[in-house]
Amino acid sequence: MKKRARLSLDEYIRGILAGDRLVLSRAITLAESTLQDDQELADELIEAILPKTGKARRIGITGVPGVGKSTFIESFGMFLIGEGHKVAVLTVDPSSTKTRGSILGDKTRMEELSRSPDAYIRPSATGSTLGGVANATREAMLLCEAAGYDIILVETVGVGQSETAVRNMVDFFLLLMLAGAGDELQGIKKGIMEMADGMAITKADGDNIRASKQARSAYENALHLFPAGPGGWRPKVLVTSALKNEGMSEIWSLIGEYYSLMNKNNLLESLRQDQRRTWFHEMIDFMLTTSFYNQPGMKEKIAKSENVVADGKVTPMAAARKLISISGS
Repeated sequence: MKKRARLSLDEYIRGILAGDRLVLSRAITLAESTLQDDQELADELIEAILPKTGKARRIGITGVPGVGKSTFIESFGMFLIGEGHKVAVLTVDPSSTKTRGSILGDKTRMEELSRSPDAYIRPSATGSTLGGVANATREAMLLCEAAGYDIILVETVGVGQSETAVRNMVDFFLLLMLAGAGDELQGIKKGIMEMADGMAITKADGDNIRASKQARSAYENALHLFPAGPGGWRPKVLVTSALKNEGMSEIWSLIGEYYSLMNKNNLLESLRQDQRRTWFHEMIDFMLTTSFYNQPGMKEKIAKSENVVADGKVTPMAAARKLISISGS
């Protein structure tokens, strides 16, 4: 099968600014590529479209597997489209640690949303990235904004990895929780709750309505133990049913309150500046690591060091320090 020719920089720019979803997909694939030529072109592309970014609302959505993230996002996304918005959903599936493959089934789980001309769904694999997000999620967000999407939803893996990476790239962080699965408070992680700007109890329908209301009270009491966020913001807990499309307007109103408070206190731009600083330092770490592993002969040197470390002849620290000193000489 012949490899599809890469677009020129101008073709990428024109296509994205025109809202061409095919070009947008190819641009995100370009940003995710590990090839040097692709990375250089992607850098030029991001630089060119940067003035057209920054206007969208960036919302992270997380929760444990089984909480119904995809179902919630489809219901919420369709609600937002009904309100006149264009919605980009960046979903991330867990990669296999052995094969580096991933399920990438979100488009099938969001069938109605994926058919909407005002929605764009991009599934990506996490690869080796920690934090439940893909390697080029930030770049994908900017490309989607330049393509005219004014709401960016980032769905994280939610498999127990640190969600700090997501908090460092979105404005509003929504935590989805289940009710009726035993002691709700037992499943609360202090770190994730401290990062959440809002919480939603999912699947509040049928026999689960009463349990959902009880869970809401339990989570509200727990949130009082945490200090207020920027501008005095205090997260609220809402009850939703994606099956019945209930609670979506309340979630959107809560997000609107948050943005009003952040803009009133000039905190939104400050938040994004901090995020760009974090991104800058992460890119330094990434490029240094990539440069180290891509040095000529490094794979062979690492393989030899692995063997002596595995045999217990040299400590991992000493072997690593030796390799790094060789690479820097």
